[in-house]
Amino acid sequence: MPMAPLPDFDTLTVADIARMAESDRLPPVERWHPAHCGDSEMRIARDGTWFHQGSPIGRAAMVRAFSRILRREADGGYVLVTPVEKLDIAVEDAPFVAVEMKVDGSGRDQVLAFRLNTGDIVTASADHPLRFEEHDDGPHPYLHVRGGLEALVSRAIYYELAEFALAGDDETPGVWSSGGFFSLAPVASAT
Repeated sequence: MPMAPLPDFDTLTVADIARMAESDRLPPVERWHPAHCGDSEMRIARDGTWFHQGSPIGRAAMVRAFSRILRREADGGYVLVTPVEKLDIAVEDAPFVAVEMKVDGSGRDQVLAFRLNTGDIVTASADHPLRFEEHDDGPHPYLHVRGGLEALVSRAIYYELAEFALAGDDETPGVWSSGGFFSLAPVASAT
């Protein structure tokens, strides 16, 4: 069954986004534990481009389908998993990239919704926190998507977040979303 076309993010309200995120049913990859079958020969580049055997996967629907069976393992590795097989996949940074942001409200009542490169929509909240990690090339903002999977927030969106943080009157620079406060103070990278 083909996937429905993705709606235009610009035309959605934050309430629309919340309803869509709530109704999105993902496969129960956390309950699937097949034997490890090898390497998928796939890689997700830092910019969110998916590759198979060195060539970019050009079909957005194919990338979206694969992204829905992606799982993070306890050892930090990534796999594509179905009820009958599990294959390793290389991820250069984060498996998703937040490419658009929609803001509703302001201050403590603000809600930040993000569209990912796969078309998924995630609202920053206690269940989907934003975090900022310091790397050699500067801060890297991340948004928790699901099950240990994160989205690297694009540089342009990071600058928007920084503007909100600097305009706020909080003691620590940060942003509010869905009642949660997310400090922009980066922590040192674990790598």
